[in-house]
Parts: sequence; structure tokens; C-alpha cells
Amino acid sequence: MRFIRSRRVRGAAVALAAGSLILTGCSGGSPASDPEKDTDFGDIEAQSQPVTYADAAASQGPADEVEGSSKGGTVRVYQQTDFTHLDPGQIYVSDAGNLAVLIHRGLTATKENDDGSKTIVGDLATSAGEVSDGGKTWTYTLKDGVKDQDGDTITSADVRHTFERLYAEVIFDGPTFIQKWLSGDDYRKALPDGPYKGDHLPDSVIETPDDKTIIFKFDAPQNDLPQALAMAGYAIVPEDDDTQKKYDQNPKALGPYKIGDYKPGKSMTLVRNEHWDAETDPIRRAYPDKWKFTFNHDDADQTRRILADKGEAKRALQFSGAVSAAQLRDVVTNAKDRSVAGYQPYVWQLNMNMKRIKDKKVRDAITYALPGPAIFAPEGGEYAGATAGNLFAPTLPGHEPEYDPYGRLDNPKGQPDKARKLLKEAGKENMELVYAFANTDIRQKQSVVIAKALEEAGFNVQKKAVNSQTWYEQMGKVDNPFHVYMTGWGQDWSSPSTVIPPVYDGDVIADGASNYSHIDDPKTNKEIDRILKIKDPEKANEEWVKLHHHIVENVNPAVPLYYTKTIQIHGSKIGGAKFSTVRSYINVNQVYVKQ
Repeated sequence: MRFIRSRRVRGAAVALAAGSLILTGCSGGSPASDPEKDTDFGDIEAQSQPVTYADAAASQGPADEVEGSSKGGTVRVYQQTDFTHLDPGQIYVSDAGNLAVLIHRGLTATKENDDGSKTIVGDLATSAGEVSDGGKTWTYTLKDGVKDQDGDTITSADVRHTFERLYAEVIFDGPTFIQKWLSGDDYRKALPDGPYKGDHLPDSVIETPDDKTIIFKFDAPQNDLPQALAMAGYAIVPEDDDTQKKYDQNPKALGPYKIGDYKPGKSMTLVRNEHWDAETDPIRRAYPDKWKFTFNHDDADQTRRILADKGEAKRALQFSGAVSAAQLRDVVTNAKDRSVAGYQPYVWQLNMNMKRIKDKKVRDAITYALPGPAIFAPEGGEYAGATAGNLFAPTLPGHEPEYDPYGRLDNPKGQPDKARKLLKEAGKENMELVYAFANTDIRQKQSVVIAKALEEAGFNVQKKAVNSQTWYEQMGKVDNPFHVYMTGWGQDWSSPSTVIPPVYDGDVIADGASNYSHIDDPKTNKEIDRILKIKDPEKANEEWVKLHHHIVENVNPAVPLYYTKTIQIHGSKIGGAKFSTVRSYINVNQVYVKQ
């Protein structure tokens, strides 16, 4: 998924971008001298372990109790903007994804373990899935007693309908992984009107032999299917309740909450769904009686209200916002016990357009030239970022904290002398670099740092400001006129398969695709095809790590700049607040109101 500084972050094969979500980082100057000592950003080693797939026993409910928890009360949420989509098929951004876990359910879900590691469990299904035919066939069985908010039992026909409706034009903003796996890149042609005119996908694609069984059949192994199914975009939509376009305003809940009162753009209240059965649910506790959202509160307003800890704000939390940069010092100093912090799944990188910068020595010179902390200081300093030594985020399986082949961690100010030497060896002294940057306050400040570093290394830098609203559209053009430009990318689930193929596969180069550096390396392309066929996630991860080394050391298509972090705050009457390693926000499944 690509990172967009707004609520939208969609993923790659997708469109986000970045996939799946958006996370709001901090902006402004660095507020404290030793943030890593003062603030716990989680156990990175545990977070970056490959996921495991659960059997039926581990997929049973109820979810584990939270120590000291109590039922009842209302959680208050101050939210910046309303949710773009409520229809799960349209959800591919982080704030709506966080809401989805409260009201929607899918075949699988991601369970967060105490140490930060993750397990894929059966949510509506009895397990993470039964695989056969070398990864080409996956079978799911629905649990007993799963109903929607009207008390209607969910059947395999509802599951089939959920995936068939994704082929229709009414669904345009959600993930497309599974549709493409089932029917190819032009999947809409397989069912142009979805199921709405009586047509269906053949049993050779999706088979429902009885009311409880769903069988997915692929032409190639799809060993990440259990993780993809856990995305909000693949949550179940009951067939009889599907109102097509209107479903986006009034979806049927399968989760522990349903939408009570909703005034678009102003407020939303979630109330209990009396037909949700905790015995079927391995991840949700649903302690509060209600969740009350009001919109039009920016990060500064959210932080100010919750930090004051008065009245209803005592029972409030940041849902998808972050502590504002101007108030970071105050929060960390005076309300540390009411804050949570963690790494987000994004890596900001300076893409080097390989159609224009063909000499690796030049790409290496650019890499050595750039500093670390000075670039993410405008984001909020060490509270909002950490220098990246490679292209794998700390949250990604296979992340190696010490892997830093260009010495970025040991040389925070860059290595301009080494850069100049490489540029001279390449015969490219005073080479013109057209450097594009998004025309926002933070990117403008960063452009000053980056341009200065490149100029000190011997480049003739030509800066070009680009409209931030069309940033990824412009950078995604194969024939864009720029040499270097920043993009941010993060995994859609815990596998490098959602990072390396969409961003570094030469076979996906096209306008609008996510291979922003236009890398087309034969070895990389071949290895991607091979590794995607490996069934075991741990073994596949080992091979992705080797390929990552090759891309970084032997190709070097992008400079790893920094990893992203976030800090959120909650009121004193909120219990169970813990950073979610899945959604990069407070884990709403564990929250309770102190009585």
C-alpha cells in the first residue's frame, strides 16, 4: 500500500495504496532529546515475525479477556473526517479499516498475540483455511451460529455473493487481490454486472457445495489467501441485504456493533449488535456499550481535548488520528501513561527513475549523499520516524534492523565525499537531477534538506513542485520527466509478497502501477515468480529476504529514507489501550471504559 498524507492510503496492487490504510504521522519539529528512551515503540523483532495459520481449535471464541476489564459505558471518539466508505467492498483505507473491525466480519481475521506477533484465525470460518492442490485450492467451512444484525444466518451463498459483487462497477475503491487471483487482471470481464443480473462465477472458480462450505479455486498457488481474506475489503455482505450503491450508507453488521444514529459529516453512534455471538469470535471482546464519533476534529483538537482529560474526554481516544507535533512534548512529559506508540508499516523512499538514471554508480552516489534524521525532522523528528537502512519496514517479516549496506545508520549526516567520488568515477559530475516533491508544507521543508545534500555531492538539482492531490498519478507515469521523487509504501498484510512484487517487479511497469522506480531487473522478476509459489510462509519469507538483499545491493532502485511511527492518546477512564500491530492504531478490540 502506498502512503498518502491524508486519510487515504491504498495499496498497490490496489491502488493505494498502500493499502490498505492511512496512518496520520506527526508533523513539526522534534520535541524531545531522547525519544527512543522515553517512548516504547514495541517489540520490533516480534512484530516482524512471519504470521502463522491457525487451526480450528485456535479459531474458536470467545477472545481472551483483558485483565481488569469491565463491560458497559460509551467510548468517545473525536475524528478528523467522516468515513469515505462503510461498504466493506469499498474499504481500503486505514480509518475505515479500523471501524470495520467493530461492525464487519470476514472469513478470517488477524489475531494479535501479547508479544506483537500475529496469527491468522478463522473469523466466520472454522479455521484459517484448508489448502490442497499445491496452494491452488482453499476450502472454508462456516461456523455455526453466525448471524447478521437482523438475526439472519450467514450461509455460503452470502460468501459467494460477497466476492461476486466485487466484480461489479458499483465496487471501485476496495482491494482487488482475490478478484485478480481468481479471474486475472481484467477480472471485471468475467462478471461485468456482478451477480445483480443473475449471472455467477463458475464452480471452477468458486464452489459452494452446501450452505456451510466455500471452495476457492485458483490457476496458480495463492498461499497468502488467509491473510488477504482478513482485509476489511473482503468482509461479508449478506446477499438479501445488498442494496448495491446504497449499501455504502447503511451496511448490515456482523460484528459486535451496528450503526445506530448516523449523520454523515457530523456524527455516528455504534450500538450493540444483539445477534453477535462472542462464542464464535476469537478476536473481539466488545466491552463498551456504545462508540460515539463526532467529526471535524483535527489532530490538534483531538490532542487538546483528550490531554485536558475533562468531562467526556476522560472516556475518549484517538481512533485514527495522532498526537499533534506541537503537543508531543506535553503528552510524553505529562500523559505518557495515557499514550500508545508504535511503528507503522511504511517506508519512505527516494525513488530513482531507472529509465533516466541507468548507471548504478550514480544511484549509489545519491544514496550515500542523503542524511537520515534531518529528512524526517519536519514529520516530528524521532517521535514520527526512524532512519531506514533498507527497504523492509520494521513491521514486515524479514526486517533486519542491522542490515544497512549503505551505512545510513552510522552516517546520519550522509557521506557526501563518497558520493562525489562515485559521481566522478561515473563521469557524471554536475549531472542534472530533476527532483520532484509534493507541494505541501512538510515536503517543501524536506526538499530543502534533500536538494542541499544532493548539491553537496555534486549534482545540479532542479526542484519541481507537484500538486499533492495528483502526486501518485504523476509519479506513476512511465514517462514521467523526473529523476528522483519520494513515495511511501507499506505491506497490505504481513508478507513481503505485498511489497516486493507490486513495487519492484518489472512485469508490472505501466502507467498507474506502483513500480515507481521502473526497475526491470531479470533476476528480480524471475525470483518473484518463483517465491510466490512457495507454500510455507516462513520458507517464502527466507527467500524474500535474499531477494531484498539483491534489490538493495545489486540494483538499488530507491534510497530508503525513514520508517514511520505514530503516538496516540486516550482519556484516563479508558482501559486496555494497546497499540495494534495490525492496524497501527489503538487496538479497539481490547478497549474498555473504566467503571
